[in-house]
Amino acid sequence: MLRVLAPFLSCLLTATGLAAQNENLEVDVELFLAVDVSRSMSPFELEIQRRGYAAALGSDEVKDAIGGGMIGRIALTYVEWAGQGSQTVIIPWTLIDTNEQADEVAEKLTVIFNYGMRRTSISGALDYAVEAFELNEFSGLRRVIDISGDGPNNHGLPVLGARDAALAKGIVINGLPLMTQDEFSSRWGIPDLDVYYRECVIGGPGSFVVPVLSWDQFAEAVQRKLVLEIAGNDVPAQHRIIPASGYDCLVGEKLWQRNQRDFSLP
Repeated sequence: MLRVLAPFLSCLLTATGLAAQNENLEVDVELFLAVDVSRSMSPFELEIQRRGYAAALGSDEVKDAIGGGMIGRIALTYVEWAGQGSQTVIIPWTLIDTNEQADEVAEKLTVIFNYGMRRTSISGALDYAVEAFELNEFSGLRRVIDISGDGPNNHGLPVLGARDAALAKGIVINGLPLMTQDEFSSRWGIPDLDVYYRECVIGGPGSFVVPVLSWDQFAEAVQRKLVLEIAGNDVPAQHRIIPASGYDCLVGEKLWQRNQRDFSLP
């Protein structure tokens, strides 16, 4: 009887072993850090961003949030984005379940600094993130896109379609609108970028925005945001924005068209 069953048992054990190998590693959260490096960002600002994320990941607060999760580990990727099709992976999907691993990721962020790229496609960044979740080797209790930016979508597909596609897959989107003031922001930015992010970009249970009004606030804002995302805590009232009725989510595309017309005038 055993001789008869042996081939069957062998196949069953092999199949079970393969299934186990193919199972994704479970983590508390799969966190996609989507960081704006559009041309409106100066080299100085690009460096502040990298160092701000590095400082946050190396902080005791973020490490405690990682260790305090139900499983005690997260998966993280850091991707810089600009126009449609312009995404650069700086940190590929990486497991973080020790303080040392968090420090290693933080250190990698400041080894080299890249230049900015043209245009601003929030929709492209969201679409890229959704695909990245499907291709990684992790299974998160939550999946979160953490997207920063200093202006509205002005390239690629409209942002609402990309946002809705991500939400349909159960992905939460949080925002870090960069509302600093300079020559570029006066021409290409909008004064209520935080409201734009609330109305047109973020979504999902517990989603929120953390506006950055000056660059000296950046590192602290990133740390606060990462702790909220990793720990899955209730969002403080100051990060909730009252919805604006009838907000125009194509404001970025219209602003780009208007500026292009102005530049073409004699």
